[in-house]
Amino acid sequence: MSVSDDLTDHGTDQGNRLRLKKAPNAFRTISEVADDLHIPQHVLRFWETKFPQVHPLKRGGGRRYYRPDDILLLRRIADLLYTQGYTIKGVQRLLREGGGQLSDDIPPPTAEERAAADAEKAAVSPDEPPPIPGLELVQPPALLQLVRTPPKHDGETERLRAVLAEALQELEALRSLLR
Repeated sequence: MSVSDDLTDHGTDQGNRLRLKKAPNAFRTISEVADDLHIPQHVLRFWETKFPQVHPLKRGGGRRYYRPDDILLLRRIADLLYTQGYTIKGVQRLLREGGGQLSDDIPPPTAEERAAADAEKAAVSPDEPPPIPGLELVQPPALLQLVRTPPKHDGETERLRAVLAEALQELEALRSLLR
């Protein structure tokens, strides 16, 4: 077997380049795992926060290197979430019950679990980017009521009202950009 037999041509955003084929037990980067599992990198990073069993080796600059066992676990999590219809909480429960492992003979999700997963999927529009965990855009009704209360008709109040109205418009414009 020659060196050229070991080279595999992979397409990239910057064009084509040659990479050495890795051994089956070699560590993989997040981009390699994301490409292999057809899952965006940000989802893999999010899963690390939800599933403590997924813990890639982190090296300088925060680079993640996934072990073969990590990749198998991620593949199984993806199957449970995307194919079988479990929710994140459901997979977390299965991991707890399995002592951190996911067996191959997990029963299909209950009707309640599938309905919860469908509701999660329906809540996210395909046109919108995925939500940022912990960032919920909420209308502060008390603040809006304060801004909309009738003014006292003196000059300073009117000036402040105009400044607040302008600030509110800018904030609403920023909010629409985040959606």
